[in-house]
Amino acid sequence: MAFRSVLNVTGSDHGDQDVRIAATLCAEVGAYLSVLVMSPPPLVMASPPLGDGIHEWPGQRAQAIARLEKRYRQIERFSQDMATLEKTAREIQTLLRAMWLCYDVDTDYCDQASVGDAVRQRALCADLTIVGPALLNDDHLGPSVVNGSLFDTGKPVLVVPKGAEATLSPRRVVVCWDSRAEASRAVREALDILSRAEEVRVTLVDPEPTCNANGAEPGADIAAYLTRHGARVAVDRLPSAGKPATAVLAQHAIDTSADMIVMGAYGSRRLRERLFGGVTRWIVGKPALPLFLAR
Repeated sequence: MAFRSVLNVTGSDHGDQDVRIAATLCAEVGAYLSVLVMSPPPLVMASPPLGDGIHEWPGQRAQAIARLEKRYRQIERFSQDMATLEKTAREIQTLLRAMWLCYDVDTDYCDQASVGDAVRQRALCADLTIVGPALLNDDHLGPSVVNGSLFDTGKPVLVVPKGAEATLSPRRVVVCWDSRAEASRAVREALDILSRAEEVRVTLVDPEPTCNANGAEPGADIAAYLTRHGARVAVDRLPSAGKPATAVLAQHAIDTSADMIVMGAYGSRRLRERLFGGVTRWIVGKPALPLFLAR
């Protein structure tokens, strides 16, 4: 599908790198850009009610003063974070205004547990969410953003690692195919990209011909589907030779001079919890290529 509405989530302390990447991609395809600037507060324990221990006054006077000082520091931190959040939002608006884009900029200050829901609400009304390198390297905010935008919406996410030359019009694309529903969803969401690419390499690692999964000729079915949509497709069936499938796919992307990898994201609890430290991040980290994910 064509991307007409794009969401980009960034942290208030991330600078403007991620927003610039998203803005450039939107300008490339004429898409509307929605930027969400987030500043989740640190996890803190709620202070006990001020009335606790009053009957023991003045014996608990020092503890009561300490609670008041702690609450004051929390309020002061909140004020500082809000000021930083608003300042970042104004700077992003200035940047996007100069790029002559159609855009909106919103802010959200919420606890860690609510980050995913805040992102999900906005990603549901976007065609694509772009995760830039600053957010990708934020272990505090990044996983919650990906969970909210990818796993909780069914919408695709484009992950752009550091050093990648991001484009929504890649010349060569590697599609990681294994006949699962998640891979099929990724192909469907990336159809606009794949149909305009000069070359699409449908890649399977150690495929086994079966009557109810890969078929008698693994990869032929999805290649035919893509061809009907105007894509120029080749099928690569690769042996793992004892290597992890991720290593084989990453090397193949390098060998074929791919500009993007398209793959399904699998929603197991383990992958959701370890997305940035697990298989997906490993693939992103090896070849510096944009990774198009869907499930």
